[in-house]
Amino acid sequence: RAWLPAVADSDFPIQNLPFGVFRHPKTGEPRVCSRLYDTLIDLYELGAAGLFNPLSPLNLAVFLRPALNDFIALGKTTTLALRDQIARLFAQNSSEGEQLKNNHSLQKLAFHDAKTAEMLLPVEIGDYTDFYASRQHATNVGIMFRDPANALLPNWLHLPVGYHGRASSIVVSGTPLHRPKGQLKLDADAPPTFGASVRLDFELEMALLIGKNTNLGDTISTDEAEDYIFGLALFNDWSARDIQQWEYVPLGPFLGKNFGSTLAPWIVVLEALEGLRTPTPKQEPEPLPYLQFKNASNYDVQLEVAIQPADHAESYTVSRSNFKHMYWNMAQQIAHHSIGGCNMRIGDLLASGTISGDTPDSYGSMLELAWRGTRPVKLGDTGLERKFIQDHDTVILRGHGITKEGIRIGFGEAKGKVMPAK
Repeated sequence: RAWLPAVADSDFPIQNLPFGVFRHPKTGEPRVCSRLYDTLIDLYELGAAGLFNPLSPLNLAVFLRPALNDFIALGKTTTLALRDQIARLFAQNSSEGEQLKNNHSLQKLAFHDAKTAEMLLPVEIGDYTDFYASRQHATNVGIMFRDPANALLPNWLHLPVGYHGRASSIVVSGTPLHRPKGQLKLDADAPPTFGASVRLDFELEMALLIGKNTNLGDTISTDEAEDYIFGLALFNDWSARDIQQWEYVPLGPFLGKNFGSTLAPWIVVLEALEGLRTPTPKQEPEPLPYLQFKNASNYDVQLEVAIQPADHAESYTVSRSNFKHMYWNMAQQIAHHSIGGCNMRIGDLLASGTISGDTPDSYGSMLELAWRGTRPVKLGDTGLERKFIQDHDTVILRGHGITKEGIRIGFGEAKGKVMPAK
C-alpha cells in the first residue's frame, strides 16, 4: 500500500507505476515521469534529491529527454530496479517512504496533477508494425469483403499477418486528427472519385514497445521475446475504410491508415501485468516450430471504446472487448517479425491489430459494430447513432485488468478527436 491517499478504481496503484513523459509546467522542458493514482511523479526531481542513490549510478540526464528511449536503453535490470525503488519511496511503513512523505518541499517540486499535466508522445518511434492477429476480427472482415465460406485467407492460421505502418503520424492521446482525403470508390460500377473519407473508423488495439536492440540478421525466439518488450500501451489505429477498400489490393493499407494513430501516454511495463496472464487460445493447425511457445502468453485486460459526440459532456460506450482474445500472441509476433533477420530497435512499436471478441458488442471497430454501416450503433439514450465516426466526435479507448488479488492494473486512456478535412 502507498502512503498517498488511495483513489478508488484507479488504473495506477503502487503495483503499476507506468512511465511517460510530460512537459514541465514552469520550464516547458520534457521530463520522464511515473504515476501513482492521480499524482504525476517527476523522476528527475527525485533523482536530483538523491533518492535513487541506493541504485547503481544513474545519469539523471535520461530523465530530461523528450522521449523514453534513452531510459529504456538502460536495460531492464536498471529500469525495473528503479521502478522498485519508486515503490519503496511510496510504500507505507518503509524508511524510504517516510523520508519522502515528510519532505514537503521536495513534494512541491516533484508532484503534479496527472489529470491536468501535458503529456508528450512517450517514445520516439523508429518503426511501426501493425498486426492482424484477432481471429474474430479477421473473420468478420473476410465475411464482409470476400467469400463468407472462406473468410480467412489461407495463410492466416499459419502466421501472424502484419504490415509496415507510418511511424511519423503516431500522436499522443489528446491530439486531434483531421479527416483524411483520398480516392474513393463507393459505386462498384463507377470510376473512383476524390474526396474526404466518409467511412472513418477506429481500431481498438494494444501496442508493445521494443526495449532492446538486435543486429541485422539476428532472430528472437518466442522464449526470448518477453525480454524485448519494455511495456504496453493503448493504441487506436484510425482507419479510413473507403480509402482502404479501394487501395489495399495488392500491397495492403496505405493512405487509409497513414494519416494518424493515437498512442496512450502511459507505458505499463510488462512485469506489472504478470498477474493478468492467461492462456493463448488453442491454435489449429499447430504452428511451425519457430512460432511455438511454452508460457501462458495472453493477458486478461478488459478493453472499452467510447464515443463522445460534439457538444456532449458524456461519452457513450460502444464496445467492450478483451486483450485475451488475441489468436497470435505478442511473443509469436516478435518471433515472426524477426525470423528473417529484421533488426529490432528500442522504441519500435508493434500493434496487436484490432481486438474483437466473439459477441457483436465486443467487436473492436465500427466496421464490425455497425456491420459495414448496415446496423447503426446507438449512443446511449441520446437518440444519436453512428455508422462510422463523424467530425468532432472524440473516440476514447480505456483498458484495465484485475489480478487474482483484486488489484486493478490499468492503462488510462487513448483519446482522439476528429476534425474536418483540411
